[in-house]
Amino acid sequence: MRFSALALCSALGISFLALPYVALGHEVYVLEDEVIAQALNATSPNPFGAYSGNERNFYVWGCISFIVLSTILFVSTFRLLEKRMHPTLARLKRFALPLARLTVGATLFLFGINGVIYGPELPLTELFGPYAGFLQIFLVIFGLAVLAGLYARAAVLGAIVIYILVLLANGWYAPLNYVNHLGAYLLLFIMGSGEWSLDTRLSLRPPFAKILPFLHSLHSFAFPLLRIAFGFSIMFAAVYAKFLHRELALQVVLRYDLDRFFPFEPLFIVLGAFIIEFLAGLMVFLGIAMRWTVLFLAFWLTLAHLYMQEEWWVHIILYGAALAMFCHGYDRWSLEGRLLRRDGREPVL
Repeated sequence: MRFSALALCSALGISFLALPYVALGHEVYVLEDEVIAQALNATSPNPFGAYSGNERNFYVWGCISFIVLSTILFVSTFRLLEKRMHPTLARLKRFALPLARLTVGATLFLFGINGVIYGPELPLTELFGPYAGFLQIFLVIFGLAVLAGLYARAAVLGAIVIYILVLLANGWYAPLNYVNHLGAYLLLFIMGSGEWSLDTRLSLRPPFAKILPFLHSLHSFAFPLLRIAFGFSIMFAAVYAKFLHRELALQVVLRYDLDRFFPFEPLFIVLGAFIIEFLAGLMVFLGIAMRWTVLFLAFWLTLAHLYMQEEWWVHIILYGAALAMFCHGYDRWSLEGRLLRRDGREPVL
């Protein structure tokens, strides 16, 4: 009962802390193209300017954050709870790679079907002109191959090439904002199709057989790459849309009347969303309270979808990568994975 009460307190604390974040979806998905273009060129007040006049709210929410994070850390490191949870969570580890593979396969297939790359703001026709049709076909083929686990390494290598082409065609924004996709591609290139795949069932000769020993030596880096890329993409999105181009976030607040639901001025809501989103990404990036954090992100992302009616398919990578990291747990290069190991075992929560 004691642990249930602590977990409930943590969940309630996170819920209140996340209120501003819940309503702020990915700005480029919920605003019209004209509004986005104007917001990118507009000059708006620095969100940290909202601190002045809101000092009390700022410190109250800071205290709530400290209490919530401290409670989570206490619950996560309690030895008895870890012993009880370890057998269950350890069994989930085998599902991490298949989940990552299905996630990548689904996203690539849907990119091809919709004629975009990573998000609806990046149509293939605008990026690659007459070659867009060929890339659509390749994306569909790559997606189906990865979904089936058929020569997945070769397919994700093709996806990595497309990622580089997007960099050359669009500059750094898209590759940095969507670096979580690259992290998932690198994971699959290193690990391969894994179990429950046609490669395994048919005992097919894997591609890149000559470098397999080298790839096997990189296995311990595969999930850290996914974790770091995922965390970085969350932090980059927070900095880009809620600090550098905060007019985007302000337009979301005004468009959906968020200040009607939250007793704060719009700029203070943007500031809260920026801090929360950036810290959540940083915690994943460093590997702190990772299982709690990815569930936090997935849960509130779902609420944002329901409230703003965003395109569901563009966030498959976030859901799938979050579930894969939850199942895999702490890798050896994560902060908690290195500092909180006990008896040679990784932390549980």
